[in-house]
This record gives sequence, structure tokens and C-alpha cells, in this order.
Amino acid sequence: MGVNRSIARLAAFFAACFVLLCARAVWLQAIAGPRLAADPRNPRVALAQRYRGSILARDGSVLARSTARGREYPLGPAAAHAVGYFSARYGSEGLEKLFDRELSPPLVTGDPEEQARALAGGSRAEPRGGDVVTTIDPATQLALYDGLRAYPRAAGVVLDPRTGEVLALASVPSFDPATIDDTFAQLAASAQSPLLDRATDGLYPPGSTFKIFTAAVGLDAGVVSASDTFVDDGSYAIGTFTVHDNEGEATGTQTLAGAFALSSNVDFAQIALRIGVERWFDYASRWGLGGPFYFTLPVTRDHLPERAEVTPGVLAQLGFGQADLAVTPMRMALIGATIAAGGTEPRPYLVRSAGSRAVAKPGVLAQPIAAETAHEVRDFMVRVVQSGTGTAAALAGAEVAGKTGTATNPAGRSHAWFVAFAPATAPRVALAIVVENAGYGGVVSAPIARRVLRAALAR
Repeated sequence: MGVNRSIARLAAFFAACFVLLCARAVWLQAIAGPRLAADPRNPRVALAQRYRGSILARDGSVLARSTARGREYPLGPAAAHAVGYFSARYGSEGLEKLFDRELSPPLVTGDPEEQARALAGGSRAEPRGGDVVTTIDPATQLALYDGLRAYPRAAGVVLDPRTGEVLALASVPSFDPATIDDTFAQLAASAQSPLLDRATDGLYPPGSTFKIFTAAVGLDAGVVSASDTFVDDGSYAIGTFTVHDNEGEATGTQTLAGAFALSSNVDFAQIALRIGVERWFDYASRWGLGGPFYFTLPVTRDHLPERAEVTPGVLAQLGFGQADLAVTPMRMALIGATIAAGGTEPRPYLVRSAGSRAVAKPGVLAQPIAAETAHEVRDFMVRVVQSGTGTAAALAGAEVAGKTGTATNPAGRSHAWFVAFAPATAPRVALAIVVENAGYGGVVSAPIARRVLRAALAR
């Protein structure tokens, strides 16, 4: 009797083990299986990457492809932050990560020998991933990167204001995605943060480029007109706070157009005070400032001051893009594009199709200002390039609208900004460029913009 009881217990033990094994198998296949199959550290998946799909530019040229030697990136560091990287050791980033499902070849199921033959290319039906077609224009991308890389840290975004298509997106310092397995540890530890995409993740005070927003809001709300005059004697006191122009400058008596062209902080502080706190935040909301940013790649939200903390002195500084305000180059490119598109804020996107599915098409985010307002601000921006602080962006054969920015940076030298679009009356290109700790936007960033606009208009 005791022996039978022992056998029964042993049988129950083995039955329980069998149930646990079955449950484990079900868990691996039904629950954890998809995650494990997609993990780039899975050797079987790594082997299949030989047949990973390509990432293509708008003209069909290759931005990323798989070969027997591994993943190749023809534009190298020039497009690294947009395209991203794929690594069996460190995972993936950028478009390589966001569209991994479409790029990855289908995993072959069935007989293990058939799997091995298929992954080795011995099957009649080699498993190949789909292609991702982007909106990137290679010539514009290279022109942007080549202009930025003359400086230690910089970023830029170029888009078509008619459609929202991003023609170029670059960040410096960059890296070579083809060598990520060998350099990742060094890149991740670098104080220069080369893996950071400053175009979408870098937050900067926009400085005087934000006068585009201030002028547009003032005109659209009817608190200022193009014919209004302002007096700038070099300083303006708001309570205990005093606004100054750069380097002790004073622009004297100017119309709104003149104040914009000569970039008077004193005048735009007064305009901001006319706008008022409530109206400023209302228009910020209309433009999407501080809200979620809908783009193909993740974009860091703008940083706005808390409404309750905006004193008259803070509001005055917001008028010329300072105080507790920080935005990405992507945001400023979109603000410029909104003026270019007649007050319509286009929805930016970087990918047209992935595999067999269309990913995006032209769309509208908002209509934050009237078309008439946008046209007035456009004329102000044309004057900036014709006779104001942005003459270094002028192009032969195409009228350029632009705005310089020299953003005060408490941690060091000012950041140099430039926002522009062209041709001014029928825009096909809009951009924003920032160069960290480089000084005047009209001296540093405007020449880069001219080079990029020339390349983009030639496409």
C-alpha cells in the first residue's frame, strides 16, 4: 500500500512537471515568442538581417541597405540621426527602429532544415523585408550636414511648406551608423552627445527668430499694425527689469517692419506687453507650442513658462524668444513653414511608404493665423534678407524671406539661429538652423541657410 502511494505521488509529480513544461511552451510561443523573435539579439533574427529591406531617399537612392558584409549607409554621418542604425548588439534607433517590422524579413517557419536553407539564401523564396521610402532629398541633406559640421554642435531641419515633407534633418556631432557595433560605447560616453538628435530633441531659447511668432500674433490679434511706430533708445524698463538690445545697440524710431528687420528687442518687448499673457498663451496653443508634436520621429515638447509665473518682465522677454522658453529646430522650421504656407501649419512627415503601405500624405495641423497676417510677416522677413540682419542669406535668382536669432545662453556664448523660406512669394523650401555657442545668427547661420536653400531649390 505504501509502495502504491509512493508511485502515485511520483506520477503526480511528473504530471505536474509535464503541465509546467506545456505551460512554458505555450508562454514562449504565444506570449513571449513575438518579442523574442523581434529581439535583434536573437541569432536567428541577426542572420535574417542579411535580407533586411532598404531605406530609400525620395529619388530612390539608397540611405540604408543590407549586404553580405552587413548593413551599409551610403550617406554615413550625414543622415545618421534621421535614418538611425541597426545593430545585433545594441538594437536600433531612428527609422531603423520605428519601421523594424516592415524592414525585417518574414521569419521562415516549418522544418528546421528549410529554415536554415532559407536564411542562408538557399531557398527558392528568400525572405526579404520591405523597403521604406522617405522624403529626404540627398543633395539637400548633404548641403545641410556639410554646412553644420564646420561647427562642434549644430542642427537643422528643411521641409517643403506646401506638403510638410522633410527634405533634410541633420545634427552635429554625428556618427557613422555602419560602425555602431565598434563605436557605440565610446559614442554613448562622449560629453558631446553625438547620439543625440539635436534637430528633434535639442531644446534651445529661440532668440529673435521667435519675433516671427510675436509679430504674427500682434498683427493677427489686432494689437499692432504694420504702420505702428516704436522708439528704441537701447533699453526699456518694465518695473525692476530692463530690456536691452544686443551689444548696446539702439534702432531709434522704426515702423513694425523696421523693428523686425533690425531685430529690436526693445520694440518687441513692447509688442509682447500689448499682446498680454492670456492672448500669448492662447496663440501658443493655436500654434501647438508646448503640446505633443506629431512627427515620424519622436520630438521633444517645447518648454513654456508656467502661466502663473509670467510677470510683465517675463512676458517682455518672451516677445524676443528669451525667458523660460525653449524649442527644437523642428518647431522653428514649422513656424517658418506656417508663414510660408499663408498661415496654414503643415503636418511634417519623413516617410512616404513602408513595405506595401502608405505611411503619410500632405496634411494640415492648424490655421493659427489669417493668410493676410502671414503675408505681412512674410514681407517683414523679406526685408530682413534684403537690408536687415540676414543679408548673408540672399540668393541670386530667388527672393529669400528670413529671420536671424542670437539667443542668449546663460551657460556660455549665444546660440546662432536662422529661420527662412524661399522663394518668398511661392515658397518651396523652409528651414531652421541653430549653431550652438557660435554668436550672431546673421553671421554664422544665415550663410549655411543660403547654401541649403540653393541645393533644395535646385531639386
